[in-house]
Amino acid sequence: MGGSARKALFGSHRHWLSHTLAHAQQPAPPGQTTLKDGTRLRLAATGVLEITPPQPHSTDPALIVSAGIHGNETAPIEVLNALVDELLRGAWQARRATLLLLGNPPAMVAGERFIEHNLNRLFAGAHQRAPFAGSAEARRAEALESVCRRFASGRSTLTHYDLHTAIRPSAREKFALYPFVAGRQLPDRQKAFLLEAGVNTVLLQNRAGTTFSSFTSSHLGAESLTIELGKVHPFGQNDLRRLGGIWQALRRLIGDQPAPPLPPGPTLTEFEVIHEIINTGPGFVLHIPDDAANFTSYPPGTLIWQDATERYRVGERPEAIVFPNRQVPVGQRAGLLVRVCR
Repeated sequence: MGGSARKALFGSHRHWLSHTLAHAQQPAPPGQTTLKDGTRLRLAATGVLEITPPQPHSTDPALIVSAGIHGNETAPIEVLNALVDELLRGAWQARRATLLLLGNPPAMVAGERFIEHNLNRLFAGAHQRAPFAGSAEARRAEALESVCRRFASGRSTLTHYDLHTAIRPSAREKFALYPFVAGRQLPDRQKAFLLEAGVNTVLLQNRAGTTFSSFTSSHLGAESLTIELGKVHPFGQNDLRRLGGIWQALRRLIGDQPAPPLPPGPTLTEFEVIHEIINTGPGFVLHIPDDAANFTSYPPGTLIWQDATERYRVGERPEAIVFPNRQVPVGQRAGLLVRVCR
């Protein structure tokens, strides 16, 4: 069954990933198949795979899992591809409606973070604004929003995990970002999922943004998380054993199996975002070394950035830097400053 199901979805291609890469610049022909247990898989577009379990109900929890929003962040892409391969081989059964997305196929082929614009800054309508409108990434953001809206329609409970790897080292290898929605707090079940996945750090964001997870949380009512799973490597050079936690946690969740008891050990450390660094244009200087690791801590009084009219120094408590990048375009985020929640 695995071979015939794979052919119905991916034609002559070995798996979902190779099919996606082959159709990065052209629409993929739709495909669908039904597994022996009645689970339906539908390839709706390039990098868009919908899993529907037998006898679905709109009140059942549904799941969106995305990877490859940045094309060079390959490890999570390989994990999703492996999960699909396992499902087609009958290694386990899907019991939760799931939408799997490979975000930026052209960038995946190129081995680059993006082609024209950072796709993960183009959601929540940002793809309609200049200078992004009409670009390939803007069209992809609009298409992914549309796919997610259709999938979410009529569903009462929706979760979205957007999987990434970081372009720089990190003092905390795996961490998550919880998008800001007024009045919403991170549920205990999401904390438990993160720990199950081997993620013991979460950043609580302080404003709505234009990332993919911010779009699904703010516009679709999903419980969303951006999850960073280590360092960027090219396809074939990832040690997927280091992602065994998220691999197993997603397999368990899609299979709608009960969560295992958490072993004793480190609990989830929560950080709050206290300042967003924006490239303000000419005169902007970021006083962070290019090789600074995520979660590098700076003592009170440290000058972090300045421009012609403003200087930002660390306040009364130490602050750590996350995602520092002096090369972002004017108006975009050049880093986050965070501190441990009290």
